[in-house]
Amino acid sequence: MEKLGVVIAITLMVGMAMRIAHCSNEDQAKEVDEWFQKIPMNAKEKVTKLHFFFHERFAGNNLTAVRVGRATVTDTLATQFGLVSIMDDPLTEGSEPTSKEIGRAQGLYSFSGQDEVGILMVMNFVFTSGEFNGSSLTILGRVSGAPHGEMPIIGGSGVFRLARGVALADMREFDIIKTGHAIVEYNLEVIHY
Repeated sequence: MEKLGVVIAITLMVGMAMRIAHCSNEDQAKEVDEWFQKIPMNAKEKVTKLHFFFHERFAGNNLTAVRVGRATVTDTLATQFGLVSIMDDPLTEGSEPTSKEIGRAQGLYSFSGQDEVGILMVMNFVFTSGEFNGSSLTILGRVSGAPHGEMPIIGGSGVFRLARGVALADMREFDIIKTGHAIVEYNLEVIHY
């Protein structure tokens, strides 16, 4: 009888969670629909400039990026062709890892160049504080092994719905041996409503 009570309690909790999730999805869908209805045909777009630093720890303690796949030839090639990593890296106001965190870079990257380093980046900049808290920007593009890169912004959520633009990346630190840490400075130009 006690097991039956536990099963009933779990069933009720799952049912309540499903109703709450369904309600949240309906509320969110309604809010998004209302937002689209408020955009007049001649709405003016604006440009927002963002500047922050990306910190990735790929070796040592407190990893923020992990390898999840590789080809059998990956480690034999200077380009690391076939390596795939998942990341959840802090975004900060300043270049120091201890500076104020404003969000996270979450996504994946894969080394996709056979003859030269070419990295496919698929990531969301998820803002967790400040003016853009709860909003995100989606980046999808290729960067080379050069210290400077340009990737397109292909969308966003929250404040950045229907966003497009450019993300410029400048490698500030990349230390495979000593720290296993990379710091990338980002400057973004985002067009949105």
